[in-house]
Amino acid sequence: MSLDRNNPEGAVAEAAKAYSNWGRWGADDRLGTLNFLTEAKRLQGAALIRRGVSFSLAQPFDMNGPQRGWRRRTNPVHTMLDTGADAALGTQGLPHGIGGADDVVAMPLQCSTQWDGLGHIFDHGKAWNGRDAATTVTSDGDLVTGIEHMASQIAGRAVLLDVGRAISAGGELTDGFAITTEHLEETARTQQVSVERGDIVLVRTGQLARVKRSGWGEYAGGPAPGLSFTTAGWLHSSEIAAIATDTWGFEVRPNEFDAAFQPLHQVVIPNMGLLVGEMWDLEALAEDCASDGVYEFFLAAPPLPITAAVGSPINPLAVK
Repeated sequence: MSLDRNNPEGAVAEAAKAYSNWGRWGADDRLGTLNFLTEAKRLQGAALIRRGVSFSLAQPFDMNGPQRGWRRRTNPVHTMLDTGADAALGTQGLPHGIGGADDVVAMPLQCSTQWDGLGHIFDHGKAWNGRDAATTVTSDGDLVTGIEHMASQIAGRAVLLDVGRAISAGGELTDGFAITTEHLEETARTQQVSVERGDIVLVRTGQLARVKRSGWGEYAGGPAPGLSFTTAGWLHSSEIAAIATDTWGFEVRPNEFDAAFQPLHQVVIPNMGLLVGEMWDLEALAEDCASDGVYEFFLAAPPLPITAAVGSPINPLAVK
């Protein structure tokens, strides 16, 4: 796919039409590409567990996170409701010397490691499967494709495409680097791993490693390596179940048009029904994969079943 930098509207419309999955799984579908993640794919993923070693792919959920207030997104605020001091002082009103601690967290659901739900992005007022955005996602939440419908689905074979190591001598892509289909396929060849129907694909750019050293800077919403708009065809034809990256926005930033905002999101979420994950910490997993040469593994990454939510924080676990 060639890009006219002056015509994001036309490019989005062309890709949305070419790569639409509307109606593919029926008018009532709530899962999108997760329909590719079958029982057989979960069995295939489970068979990859050989060493029993596990990796959390989540960033910490705390006030030292990357958010800078864009779209009113803040880092998690953790507050204690009861503490050990309260127990020691005897102010909790509990019998026979028992005490306890309770806490609460307030945070946007997409402030750290997370999934974008199918109700997160719209295309010209249309939500996933051609539904009316205005009646699908209201002030009461996503009334049709809320993230809770995915709570039992996201576990199976996953593949790490460490594009940072495969393409860059330093192991990290520069901000603004557009990952093309050719880069993805070259990485898979280099790693001797296949991307199959129903897989969950993790793409490491190395940006998170860089900001861990130098500070968050503009990680949230600023320039970043990421998928090129031109990968929309690959994302569709590969029939993967989901994709996640170590960046804030999944696609390359600045976007590949002179005046655009997240055009690849506009194609893949409401039109393709693709599940997108962002801000995953792939560093420890990538180190292990580079060490043992195995880039496929079992992954469990269920969202919290928050009724009618359009996204969810997660603690993805990769098991090799």
